[in-house]
Amino acid sequence: MTYTTISGDEWDGICYKVYGDEMMMEQLMQANLEHINTVVFRAGIVLTVPDVEKVVTASDLPPWMR
Repeated sequence: MTYTTISGDEWDGICYKVYGDEMMMEQLMQANLEHINTVVFRAGIVLTVPDVEKVVTASDLPPWMR
């Protein structure tokens, strides 16, 4: 899967858009090392979005499911 940036996109915001979780930044950045030094993207950059599984920890669960 790919994601094409819009002007002003940042790594955390892109992660939230594609994964629903900002904590997936490391995986997204590792898949796009050519842009690793970019903080704020310009429009039109095509990023590779890797398939990742979110690891759910007990602290992520509501109290009644722990």
